[in-house]
Amino acid sequence: MQMRIGFFDSGLGGLTVLAESLRRLPAKDYLYMADTLHVPYGTKTKEDVRRYVLEAVETMVGQGIDALVVACNTATSIAINELREIYSMPIVGMEPAVKPAVEMNRATGKRVLVCATPLTLSMPKYYALVSRVDENGIVDSLPLPELVDYCERLVFDGEELAAYFRRKLEPFDLDRYGIIVLGCTHFIYYRDALRRVLPESIEIVDGNAGTVRRLAALLTRYGISENDGSGDVRLMCTGGDPAYIRKMGIALDRARTL
Repeated sequence: MQMRIGFFDSGLGGLTVLAESLRRLPAKDYLYMADTLHVPYGTKTKEDVRRYVLEAVETMVGQGIDALVVACNTATSIAINELREIYSMPIVGMEPAVKPAVEMNRATGKRVLVCATPLTLSMPKYYALVSRVDENGIVDSLPLPELVDYCERLVFDGEELAAYFRRKLEPFDLDRYGIIVLGCTHFIYYRDALRRVLPESIEIVDGNAGTVRRLAALLTRYGISENDGSGDVRLMCTGGDPAYIRKMGIALDRARTL
C-alpha cells in the first residue's frame, strides 16, 4: 500500500528536514504543511502553539498521512507527547543537537553555543536536555527570533544579514567556542552565512540528519517500506495562499542544495 509521510512546521524551516528526507528516502511520498496563519511560533505562548499544532496535524491526518515528522523544535517541545497520545502512527520530533555537540567538544574543552527561538530555549524540555548531557557546564544559549522572519522573506544572504549575525555574536568570545548548534530548522538555511562571520575553527551542527535517521528506523520498526512511493511532494499551508505555496517551492529547491 502506498503511504505518505507528513512534515509539519510553522513555516519554511521544516523544508530543510524534508530535503534531508528526500535525500535519504527518495522513494517515499510526502505532504508538507506550513502553519502560515500563525508563523512564527518562537515568540508565541505555549498554549497558543499547542492549539495551532494540534489543529494543523488534524488537517494533515484528514489529507491522508501514515507517519509524521514535527519538523520544528518549538512545536516538538510543546506538543510531541500529546500527538503521540492521540495518534498511533509513527511520529518523529526535533531536538537541538546538544548531545552530539557536547560529546564532540568534550576533549577540546571548548564551549557550545545553541541558537534557537526564545520559546524553544525557555522550555523545560530544553533545560532537561542540557542538564542531562552538559555535566561540565559548557553550553550557552542564544535566541535569534529575527532569523525566522528573514527566512520567511527568503532573505538568505547579504550585508544586512551579516551585520545581524555580527551584532548578535558580539557579546561572545568566539575563541572559546568549538561548535554552534542550529536549534531551529529555519536557521539551517544560514549555515553558509554564519560560516562567513565565524572563526574557521568553529563547527556548525544541526539535528536534521539524526531526525531522518530516526524516521527511517521508525518506519522499519512499523514495517513500513522505504520504497513504496515515487518521491511525490505535496505542499500545503494553513492560510491556503497560492503565493506562499510558490514561496515554499523556492525554499525547498534551496534546501535541497544545502
